[in-house]
Amino acid sequence: MTVRDRVFSAFKESFDLDDGADTSKLVYQDYPAWTSIGHMILVAALESEFDTMLETDDILAMSNFDKTVSIMSKYANEADAKSPPA
Repeated sequence: MTVRDRVFSAFKESFDLDDGADTSKLVYQDYPAWTSIGHMILVAALESEFDTMLETDDILAMSNFDKTVSIMSKYANEADAKSPPA
């Protein structure tokens, strides 16, 4: 599963999205469900999906779907670096 797929999974869980949802419309405070409360729900879903704790600066920088994918790529790469070799 790609980072984008994993992020979409968290968005889908947080905002009750359909599989074919247009991610370009997922913009903080423009998308109806992505309010300040929705943002915290999304953060919890992302932390669960990526088994990490997000930094405050990253939480505040999540302004749209693509930016969130970019931010979460960093966490996915950190997790890969910590994993023991197969």
